[in-house]
Amino acid sequence: MPDPTEQQPATQARAWIAEHHEAEAVARLIRGFRDYYGRAAPSDNAILAGVERLMDQTDTEFLLSAPDDDSPPLGVAQLRFRFCIWTASPDCWLEDLFVEAAARRRGVGESLVELTFERARKRGARRIELDTWETNDAALALYRRHGFSERSKDNDGRDLLLGVALPRADA
Repeated sequence: MPDPTEQQPATQARAWIAEHHEAEAVARLIRGFRDYYGRAAPSDNAILAGVERLMDQTDTEFLLSAPDDDSPPLGVAQLRFRFCIWTASPDCWLEDLFVEAAARRRGVGESLVELTFERARKRGARRIELDTWETNDAALALYRRHGFSERSKDNDGRDLLLGVALPRADA
């Protein structure tokens, strides 16, 4: 099994900002992400509706990537932007990044992260943040190669992402 932390070779992978007519491709990849984690929800229709809704918002972008010019998109990333009072600039949240198994280790993830940096800079962001499972060695290696760490803020300790699930109002 290849070492996920070793440096990846340069590839011909390309990444671009998804357009509205590519909502189905984005939704297909998000469904693949859902399936990868063995989840049953949200439904396929809910994912497509969510993608279309988010594509209409100016604070969200979806990025697509393919390993070469002849391949369909095999990777996706969702970016969310919000204003941060502490930096007086937008923050970029790398919400989701997923690459289909057939395209892993072919530069697709790298191209998505590189375009994330480009988009964040273009929007004036001073920070990019994300979360990932601590057991996801390949993702951690990818992010660390690009300078991500447990310290994205100027403080004396590790940054921790905390959350709480709220019960559905209709439950």
